[in-house]
Amino acid sequence: MKRILKYLLLIGLGALFIWTMVFLYQKSASKPDEFATEKAKKNNVVKKTVANGSIVPRKEILIKPVVSGIIRELYVEAGDHVKKGDALAKIQIVPDMMQLSSAEQRVNGAGIGVQNAQLNYDRNKPLADKGVISAAEMQGFDMALKNAKQELSAAEEALKVVRDGISNKSAGNTLVRSTIDGMILDVPVKEGNSVIERNNFNEGTTVAAIADMGDLIFQGKVDESEVGKVKLKMPVVLTIGAIENAKWDAELEYIAPKGVEDNGAIQFEIRAAVKLKEGESLRSGYSANADIVLDRKDSVLTVPESIVTFNTKGDSAFVHVKNAEGKGDDAWKKTYIKTGLSDGINLEVLSGIDASTELKGAKKEEKEVEMSMGSD
Repeated sequence: MKRILKYLLLIGLGALFIWTMVFLYQKSASKPDEFATEKAKKNNVVKKTVANGSIVPRKEILIKPVVSGIIRELYVEAGDHVKKGDALAKIQIVPDMMQLSSAEQRVNGAGIGVQNAQLNYDRNKPLADKGVISAAEMQGFDMALKNAKQELSAAEEALKVVRDGISNKSAGNTLVRSTIDGMILDVPVKEGNSVIERNNFNEGTTVAAIADMGDLIFQGKVDESEVGKVKLKMPVVLTIGAIENAKWDAELEYIAPKGVEDNGAIQFEIRAAVKLKEGESLRSGYSANADIVLDRKDSVLTVPESIVTFNTKGDSAFVHVKNAEGKGDDAWKKTYIKTGLSDGINLEVLSGIDASTELKGAKKEEKEVEMSMGSD
């Protein structure tokens, strides 16, 4: 009985060993790859390059005061529309003490001159009336009085300009006015702030920034590797990150003749005129991406570029076409095609296959992974 149990145990171990070997062999045996099939389809192929930049007004003016002083009143705020010549702010003059003292002394001196000329005139007028002195001599005293009064008036006018920034004959420069029609983009000063006038040595304090928001441009940069493909008048499609599901058309109007180094790469500035529809408006400073259309073909026969193999020299390309009679490695045959425009995803096919041709695509496992990732 013990001998029978021993033999049964040995037989069981042998069967288990054989089953394990068969299982491992089946697991390690490679299954033939299964490929998805693709067919050429009609698509639009658009070759483009992308430039990053922002939306800015074509004309933005910084308004500077022509006198130094303190902002007494502000008449506008950001977002207001103004016309050329509209008052933006009023400045209170802070006079220079040396100039003020000099102007006051000039007024005092002119006053003394008037008093002296008036005394001489009053003293000689009765004599001229009695004929003691000639009319020509009296005329000299009259002219001296008039000149003294004129000098006093000029001195008082100069004092008012130094002290108040205005005169009796003009409003002066204390009112800061708009130089263009447009929208107030920014008012960087507040009432009570000190401002500096523009002059040869200082650009002055900005009182307001004004721009025509009906004339906007895209301002961005393209890499040196792409700038040679870009031409003036090319159509541009703008997308703004802050505004979803919206695009704006533009037209390229400027390409910088000189590049600038930016983070180790040479970048060329470009500008494109934004075409706003009636009633549309955009804010200045929006970051935007510009798709510059280099070439375009509509309703052409295309295949996914991922299934096309290019020769190392780049002078030919081929795909694998399904062979109904073949099996295994012979199930697909190499077929050369003539290619056209590519957008990086779809490739135009000029000849070699048609819309009914079944093509070798990606492996089914890879295709399933891509579809699952796309659904996520």
